Amino acid sequence: MKRSFVFAALGALAAVALPAAAQETFKIHHFVPPKAPPSSRFMMPWAEKVEKESGGRLKFQLFPTMQLGGTPPQLVDQVRDGVVDFTFTLPGYTADRFPRSEVFETPFLHTNALASAQAMQDYYDKYLVDEYKDYQVILLYTHDGAVISANKPIQSLADFKGMKIRTANRGGGVFLSGVGASPVGTPVTEIQTMLSKGVIDGVLLPYEIMPAFKIQELVQNHITLAGPQPRIGTSVFAYLMNKKRYEALPADLKKVIDNNSRRNIAKWAGQTWIEVEKPGMDAAKARGNKFVTIPDAEVAKIRAAVKPEIDKFLAQLSRPGFDAKKAYEDAQQMVAKYSK
Repeated sequence: MKRSFVFAALGALAAVALPAAAQETFKIHHFVPPKAPPSSRFMMPWAEKVEKESGGRLKFQLFPTMQLGGTPPQLVDQVRDGVVDFTFTLPGYTADRFPRSEVFETPFLHTNALASAQAMQDYYDKYLVDEYKDYQVILLYTHDGAVISANKPIQSLADFKGMKIRTANRGGGVFLSGVGASPVGTPVTEIQTMLSKGVIDGVLLPYEIMPAFKIQELVQNHITLAGPQPRIGTSVFAYLMNKKRYEALPADLKKVIDNNSRRNIAKWAGQTWIEVEKPGMDAAKARGNKFVTIPDAEVAKIRAAVKPEIDKFLAQLSRPGFDAKKAYEDAQQMVAKYSK
């Protein structure tokens, strides 16, 4: 009896002395509304999957719409400096800071989100490792491409002249400058006000984000290009983790993160961004908006007009040891491989 009591007491002490596996909690800070696809269809499912695969040892708190302060361009510094643990942002918000990534946003490279998401992994391996050395890269990928949504139909090169159009990155500005429009660079959080006040005449955006900011209610026309590259270009998205937080994890939890990073999730992300276009298109159709396709002959003129701007931009992005023109050509081939 006494021996049983001693063993039971020792067992109770052991249970107290041996703690459960430590739980890590991470803050994910980003700029989009919680119901917008980047949050509801990407970050939230990703966090739930990682939590499950870690056996609950990794936990995540999402802070949308800049709830922890700062501005969208400051997100890359917040995650690098450890103010937050993860962020979802656009490198293009900090122009010239990620020049090698900006090559992927140059016009006439992108075809669709699935092809570009996969091609971006090849491009990262060849060109971007050093550019993101201060971060743990979860994923770099693109949306399904920018549509011109404007307050007037655009059917020719001449129709662009004098228009003021918002762009998320300098690649969009290259296109707009080439066609005679004035690019206005601003985060997506500002465009609803700018459109309603007439500060801009249109925006470059994928359909997926339009309902979150009611863009389809502020413009009446959505314009794409005839041919194999219907969208104006794309934006690179970066889902980044603080490197020190990653490196401090035990090996098994690092593996959980790795299993849900880069090539392991690129096809899922790309396919998701194709699927999430439909609700935005449906919202525009429900408003009775017009869908305009610029014909082949005018697209040829547009390509010719934009080419000098592309050449100028790639020269600007080049650095010692980095030939942006060669990187652009490589990226075109990478995208073409996955577009077949």
